[in-house]
Amino acid sequence: MLANKTALVTGSTSGIGLGIAKALARQGANIVLNGFGDVEGPKAEIAALGVQVAYHGADMSKPAEIEDMMKFAAERFGRVDILVNNAGIQHVARIEDFPVEKWDAIIAINLTSAFHASRLAIPAMRAANWGRIINVASVHGLVGSAEKSAYVAAKHGVVGLTKVTALENAASGVTCNAICPGWVLTPLVQKQVDAKAAALGISNEEAKNALLGEKEPSMQFTTPEELGELAVFFCSPAGSNVRGVAWNMDGGWVAQ
Repeated sequence: MLANKTALVTGSTSGIGLGIAKALARQGANIVLNGFGDVEGPKAEIAALGVQVAYHGADMSKPAEIEDMMKFAAERFGRVDILVNNAGIQHVARIEDFPVEKWDAIIAINLTSAFHASRLAIPAMRAANWGRIINVASVHGLVGSAEKSAYVAAKHGVVGLTKVTALENAASGVTCNAICPGWVLTPLVQKQVDAKAAALGISNEEAKNALLGEKEPSMQFTTPEELGELAVFFCSPAGSNVRGVAWNMDGGWVAQ
């Protein structure tokens, strides 16, 4: 379905980003990975799916590095057909205790990077009259949670950016939508599980259930594979008139 298309997925060396990259690769898209940590493992996983894979280590808090990454992708593959803005970080604290540098970093990486990558991808997408921008927001783009002011503000911003991007390109073949996951057992969330287990003196399994029980009626984590299949749907012909949605995959979190 996506043969000869190129997908750039930010924050894709693990977790949700890697899950989405693999799902798009299974449909034939060439992949540009981005992120920190192990790079060779994810590259090998994507290459094993029979597509071309490249990597750029742009720091998503730095506009110049994002520009370099988008240029690299265009030079390597012609253009970015599918842009998945997924890079994100988290910090938890009350507003009065929130470190200012953490606020700035979260807004830069979780929100501003999506603006920079999108503005650089859109011209080529419009010229081709086909493109997909998928912003990985969060259930926290739709509802709030205490002690997550920067993350919630950034993810609400991502949902707003998604709507405007969709509207500005509504008469073209370029769509923009947001995916809003609930709890996904990524390395980021595992840290929160570990912290809860340590704080309450309970097992990791009990901490997982406590985390899910607070918010997610299904009592199960959404998987990166499930989120990847939603991204594939947005890229399919069936998704061609889905524009500006914030689609929550959250086990009933927002339905409450």
